[in-house]
Amino acid sequence: MNPNCARCCKIVYPTEKVNCLDKFWHKACFHCETCKMTLNMKNYKGYEKKPYCNAHYPKQSFTMVADTPENLRLKQQSELQSQVRYKEEFEKNKGKGFSVVADTPELQRIKKTQDQISNIKYHEEFEKSRMGPSGGEGLECERRDPQESSYRRPQEQQQPHHIPASTPVYQQPQQQPASQSYGGYKEPAAPASIQRSAPGGGGKRYRAVYDYSAADEDEVSFQDGDTIVNVQQIDDGWMYGTVERTGDTGMLPANYVEAI
Repeated sequence: MNPNCARCCKIVYPTEKVNCLDKFWHKACFHCETCKMTLNMKNYKGYEKKPYCNAHYPKQSFTMVADTPENLRLKQQSELQSQVRYKEEFEKNKGKGFSVVADTPELQRIKKTQDQISNIKYHEEFEKSRMGPSGGEGLECERRDPQESSYRRPQEQQQPHHIPASTPVYQQPQQQPASQSYGGYKEPAAPASIQRSAPGGGGKRYRAVYDYSAADEDEVSFQDGDTIVNVQQIDDGWMYGTVERTGDTGMLPANYVEAI
């Protein structure tokens, strides 16, 4: 059965039928609602299931609303309601809905690195606080050191024939111990930051594979290709050594160097 035209309500035969906008039209009846221009499937525009040309297609316009006291009051009230609902939902979901994070190798490595950094900072602050009150006494001992050595030198120079010929004179300053006692007083050991400046000579040699800039006072900077000597392993993430090119000594990250 042939359908009726959506405009003239007459029967539409297949030879002149246009199926568009969920309706059937005669080719002559398929025209613009405003200017009556005949349209086809390529140049029509539908609005509320009615055909329009491009020039007379209805355009939607937005209405400007003034900020009247009433509108401002409604806006403030809606914001307060949203905040109240947010707080209610927060209280309901409090303690719920926390996503479980798997202990992946990457997360475990980050956690371990953070623990190591916090431990290093804690020990540094502890050493500073522990050595703080006795810092003046250490300086006084260091001031007395050169005076006593100056008193000893003339006595040693008066008896040069007692020194064996095979024993060089320059070895004498190295015989002074790290901590000396003067009349029952024992000089405190140097803090960790001072002891680090003279590592043992039996360390390993490493080569830098990346550039690194020191982020703290006890760290050293180096460039790609630099040789680090007297390297000592502190933990899995940090080492201690001397940059052969600059002579600086301090801590360095272990993943920036490789063994030679």
